[in-house]
Amino acid sequence: MEHRQRGPFVTTGVVTLGLLAALGACSSGGDPVASGEVATPRSGGALTFAVLSDPGCADPQQVTSLDAGYWARQVVDSLTDQNPQTGEIVPWLAESWQVSGDATAFTFVLRSGATFSDGSPVDAAAVKRNFDTLVDLGARASTGIGYLRGYKGSEVLDGNRVVVRFESPNAQFLQATSTFQLGIVAPASLDRSADERCAGVLGSGPFVLERYAEGEGVDLTRRAGYAWASTLWDNGGEAYLESARFRVVGESSVRTGGLQSGEFDAAAGVSVQDAGTLTANGANLVVKTNGGIGFQLAARNDAPIISELPVRQALSLAIDREEIASVNYVSGTKAATSIVSSATPAHADLGSQLRHAPDEAKRVLDAAGWTAGADGIRVKDGKRLVVRAVWTNGAVGNKTLLELVQQYAREVGIDLTLVEQDQATFVESLGSGAFDVILTTVTRADGDVLRNTFSTKLTNQFHVPAGGLDDLLDAQAAEPDPAKRAELLAQAQREIVDNLYGIPLVELTTVVGVSPKVHGVSLDASSRLRLHDVWKDQ
Repeated sequence: MEHRQRGPFVTTGVVTLGLLAALGACSSGGDPVASGEVATPRSGGALTFAVLSDPGCADPQQVTSLDAGYWARQVVDSLTDQNPQTGEIVPWLAESWQVSGDATAFTFVLRSGATFSDGSPVDAAAVKRNFDTLVDLGARASTGIGYLRGYKGSEVLDGNRVVVRFESPNAQFLQATSTFQLGIVAPASLDRSADERCAGVLGSGPFVLERYAEGEGVDLTRRAGYAWASTLWDNGGEAYLESARFRVVGESSVRTGGLQSGEFDAAAGVSVQDAGTLTANGANLVVKTNGGIGFQLAARNDAPIISELPVRQALSLAIDREEIASVNYVSGTKAATSIVSSATPAHADLGSQLRHAPDEAKRVLDAAGWTAGADGIRVKDGKRLVVRAVWTNGAVGNKTLLELVQQYAREVGIDLTLVEQDQATFVESLGSGAFDVILTTVTRADGDVLRNTFSTKLTNQFHVPAGGLDDLLDAQAAEPDPAKRAELLAQAQREIVDNLYGIPLVELTTVVGVSPKVHGVSLDASSRLRLHDVWKDQ
């Protein structure tokens, strides 16, 4: 299988609030909608972008948060890119590739002339060293490690050709090469320790990371001489913007106010409350349903009480997902119909199992021996039905989302206790298992996100019991035939939803507010910001 092409430019939906109601019909599965902008791009200017949270590290291979993706995607290029509309993998740093019939060997032919910002070449040796050292990062690069599971090593054939080999079939790897977590970092940065790399790395992207200040943000400058853009981009040369500044602004109202006043040119995490205000004042909204796992209450499946399947079933049946989607998020946000979103390839519609049925939830608890106490909270064997829900304010609407779920749970006799934590404490809780359920979301435009999240052979942060699910997840990762792989992924979704190892809530929708003076803003297949084609009125 070999690929050489230059694809059309793909624009994510830039819409006004009046069009948002139609977004679901116009962009089924998260497909972007053309903005209709026809003005001539202009070079120059600085863009200031407000994000919700600090990444805690400035190394794309070591970050996982949604906000980190906004700037990380600009610093490192990937071997491939993924078309947001079709899911097709297309050339970027690699101009072509071949995959062995058993999906254990991937041979990439790199384009000539690409360099890192220190002038060193993006060659086969650099690619090999990136994958070798990423494995050594261990848990600090948990996402990339999952993509490289079974990594046997890479062989440099010549300056521009490298073979990446795996111990067993790894069909998902080609899509993984389009993510920023497998973005290619300069060898000079790889010489540094993991902690040192968190201060910043060198990449080959259209922007150079100039400064990272914890709690403040990231500063980028345009890479001079950049000429190896993704085949999905309009502009094949240098980025239009001279610089981009990403500022951490936790309060939604402050981000909105700054966008209206001109302090910010764009802002992430636009709330349903602020969307109308922004569009009434001329701002545009860029909206895309994220692939991967939307908002879920992931259970610690060996914890007391929540380890009981009837408790998880009752909690799921109590939740009115349609109401949450309609009152807590911008129009177009969808209720969960599986453990992965409808924008994820191989999504299986299991919406009937995720129905709102509070009376049924009560019957399930009755049958499991949980009886209503004097205050309405159920009791069994002297223990109250209390479920501890850990969360962090890393996405707009998290607090009200959980408050709604808390209300639904109480109606059937479950005391859902909400525990808010800062990002660092949240990560610690996730790693140590200090939760009954935890609010999480994972963006990836490939069904292998299920293996990274639920396999007992990887980090298994949710303490899922070993069993048939592992076999399905391993089989889909090894299956080179797309149709057969899709069926395996559908079976895996059914297994997860049947057992509610994670309780799906609503799909994650990325919403970015953009000044009318800013043009060309779009999101890639993984809902990461594309800045290369963005320009500003002067």
